[in-house]
Parts: sequence; structure tokens; C-alpha cells
Amino acid sequence: MSPPQVIAGRYRMEQRLGAGGMSTVFMATDAVLERPVAVKLLAEHLAEDEDFVARFRREALSAARLQHPNIVQVFDSGQDPESHRHYIVMEYVDGPSGADLLREHKRLEVEQTVKLTRDACHGLDYAHRAGVIHRDVKPGNLLVAQETRTTKLADFGIAKAAEQTRITQVGAVLGTAAYLSPEQAHGEEAGPASDIYSLGVCAYQFLTGRLPHEYSSLTELALKQQQDPVTPITELRPEVPPELDAAIRLCLERRPGDRYRSALELAQALEAGLRGESTNATRVLVTDEPTSSTRALPRTAYAPPPQAPEPANAETAPPPARSDRREAARAARRRNLASLFALLLVVAAIAAVGLAVLASGDGGGGVDAPDANDVDQQIQDLRDFIQDNSP
Repeated sequence: MSPPQVIAGRYRMEQRLGAGGMSTVFMATDAVLERPVAVKLLAEHLAEDEDFVARFRREALSAARLQHPNIVQVFDSGQDPESHRHYIVMEYVDGPSGADLLREHKRLEVEQTVKLTRDACHGLDYAHRAGVIHRDVKPGNLLVAQETRTTKLADFGIAKAAEQTRITQVGAVLGTAAYLSPEQAHGEEAGPASDIYSLGVCAYQFLTGRLPHEYSSLTELALKQQQDPVTPITELRPEVPPELDAAIRLCLERRPGDRYRSALELAQALEAGLRGESTNATRVLVTDEPTSSTRALPRTAYAPPPQAPEPANAETAPPPARSDRREAARAARRRNLASLFALLLVVAAIAAVGLAVLASGDGGGGVDAPDANDVDQQIQDLRDFIQDNSP
């Protein structure tokens, strides 16, 4: 069914700007105030789903509280009395998104990256202090106003007020997989540090033209997030100041507590890094040497293990009991099995992400969502592997 021509008797629909599984966004004209606006319509097939309607309304309520130069403002929301479509009316930003810029230029200039990311930091810091987590920071949600060149954070569509009742269930993580923090991939509650991680992924991609963890499957992404260090930006783009490289990669630490305490600290670190300087926050984080996903472990020289002294009476020294050896082997297998189960949980959670991305139809980050059957097969392969290696 075609969308209504007029919403709420005042918003004339003119041009479709984008669509996903949950909603479609149109450029429209506010006939009362005579200004362009963006109107988001909830998908018709979801209008009867109370959970989706509640999430849609929650978006409007939480986002409408946010009035900041670096956040797309929400003007109005409701249900159209004629078409019965649920809608949200937002500020229209005439300009490209970060995803548009990446498609056009492959990677951005250093100063442009710092300005774009720094603006987003100020918007996030304001939202976080208001108790709202974005939870879906990605290049497609960073809009650059054509006239002012100001970056505005768009689509708090899966944001939620921290003090309000949670709608999404554990594991049903929404968003684009490549930009999810490790804790979101585990199905844990997102916090300010989660948005900082996602923005760090954006900044890394803006400078290098690639993601911190390139992957061809959800299983591979899960493994790399947990095991692989992030390649330094300076190795891929030598003209980037090392201090800026460090400032960005500290966003990508596995543990939330090892990242910046606030988006404002990140903004300060980015500005200092552009000048070839470090901030106190960056120096403290580097000095603390967290369990890092961004730095490889230092190399150490090999030293052979010391030889145990030979017993005084070698002939009478009893060999280790067979039962002890068996128990030690079982213990080792149990430890390996526990690690594999933990990895399986990560993969299963990210599989939920992939299915959610398929449902949303939003490929804003440039990473194609995998086929749902492939996800099931990857998880089954891991299960079979664990069973084959179980004691």
C-alpha cells in the first residue's frame, strides 16, 4: 500500500529518504510552519505489534528530550487519524551521512574525521548526561549538514532512557554487527562506553577505509573481537599522528571500563591527537595497560624451562600415577571446553544481531548481513566441534 500523501493534516510527503524493516523515512513539508522536515513512518505490518509500537513511541519520548546542535531534533509524533500510521517528525538535515562520504571517498581526510567524530562526541555526551544511550552509532547515523558542516547524530530509533523499563530482551541486540561493542554482542546492557566503542569503529573506518575487524562471517567476527589486536592506524595510513591513532584505538578496548569515562574525554583526546599531543585521560589509560584488544602483547625472549633435578635414586622414583595423568588431561579438556562454550555464546549472540539486521534491512555500515541459514550452520558447526572434543 502506498504511503499517505499527508500526515496529521499538515505534513505533505514528498520524497522517500530511506527504508528499513521497522520504518520508512520521507522528506516532507510542514504546511503550518512552511519548513522541510523528515517524517518516519512505522511499517504497516508492525502497527499491530504492541512491542514495536511501544518501542516506536519510546523513541519519540526519549529523543524529544534531546535538544542539542549535534543531535537531530524531534518535533512531533503520534498516530495519523486517517491512515492510522504511527509517525515521528524530525529535523531535516540537508547533507550526506558518514556512510555516503565513505562510499564516495573510500576514506576521509584526517582533520575532517576529527571534526566529524568530535561533533558526534558532543552530541553523545549530552545524551548520556540526559540518561539516553544511542545504541546504534554507525556512519549512516552521522549526518553532516551541508550549510554549517556540523555533524548531527540521527536515529535514536533503538535508543532508550536508562531509567526506563527495558524493551528489548537479552540477546536480541539491534544494530549493525560491525559497530557493536563486545558487551552488546554478548547481549549485555549497553551503556555510554558502548556508544564510545561504536564511534571509535566509525573513526577508525573513516581514516583507514576498513573496519577494525574485517570478517566474512559472524563466527569470524566473534573470534576476532575476542582474540585479535586491532591493526594500528599508522600502519595503514602513516600520516596520521600516533597520538590520534592511540586516542581512537582506546575506544576499541574489549572491556567498557578500559575505554574513556565519557564522550567528552574522547573529544578532547581527538583534538589533542590531531595536534600530536596526548590528554591526561589517554595517558592514564595507556599507563594502566588494560587487557587490550588494540595492542599486541610485548615480545619476550624464549628461555627453556629449567630442568628438574634428577632424583637421588632414579631407579626407585615412582612414575606419576596413571590416574593422576588422566585427571590432569580431563581438567585440561574441561578448561578448553569452557572456553569453547563461552565462544559459542558470543557467536550465538552475534547471530541474533545478524538476524536483526536482516529484519531491519539497514545496511548502513556497508557490511552485508549473512543468510540466516549460514548463521545456523556456523553455530551447529561449533556445537559439533565442542561435542567432538568433549571428555
